[in-house]
Amino acid sequence: MSVNSHRYSASERATVYRVIAERRDMRHFVPDPVDPLVLKRLLAAAHQAPSVGLMQPWRFIRITEGRLRLALAALVEEERIRTADALAERADQFMRLKVAGIRECGELLVAVLADKRERHIFGRRTLPEMDLASVACAIQNLWLAARAEGLGMGWVSLFDPAQLAQLLNLPAGSKPVAILCLGHVQAFYPAPMLKLTGWAVERNLDELVFHNGWGNLEP
Repeated sequence: MSVNSHRYSASERATVYRVIAERRDMRHFVPDPVDPLVLKRLLAAAHQAPSVGLMQPWRFIRITEGRLRLALAALVEEERIRTADALAERADQFMRLKVAGIRECGELLVAVLADKRERHIFGRRTLPEMDLASVACAIQNLWLAARAEGLGMGWVSLFDPAQLAQLLNLPAGSKPVAILCLGHVQAFYPAPMLKLTGWAVERNLDELVFHNGWGNLEP
């Protein structure tokens, strides 16, 4: 076997896999401030994400006004109630879940898909949604870097995009993708919160890897 000179050391590789395994979608926060230098590092990590055609379609809006924070929390609560209605028989179970930490987290960000994306053709001619995939990559970078820094992060998607866009004065053609709650936590969940609360159980990887066509589980 040839030696891979590009490979990280065993301890470095273990750290990478550890931070991936221990990343959690956090909902419970301690309302302590986030060090500005740490926040800057996290946003820099997000900005290093891959993007289709190097278009870098992500924009991050930092929410520092108390009235805006409360307005975002109200939007999420409105959608939480609508989601519960849509879930019918699982509505009561859903309403018992904590779906956001907007009021408690030390930093609140909104990730936005930028406007004027139609001019970017490279990699998007047949798959225009790749700009959204690029924003998701930036969010994941931010998430993993936050876990490495000992900070929790939660991705909140319970909101009406048009209402949030109006609240934040977004330009036409842009779209809010995520409300990101970031901050200190008492502890990280030992497993995904939805698993701990009995809402869902993750599937095994072997069920999701196909060979040479859809549904073929054997190579």
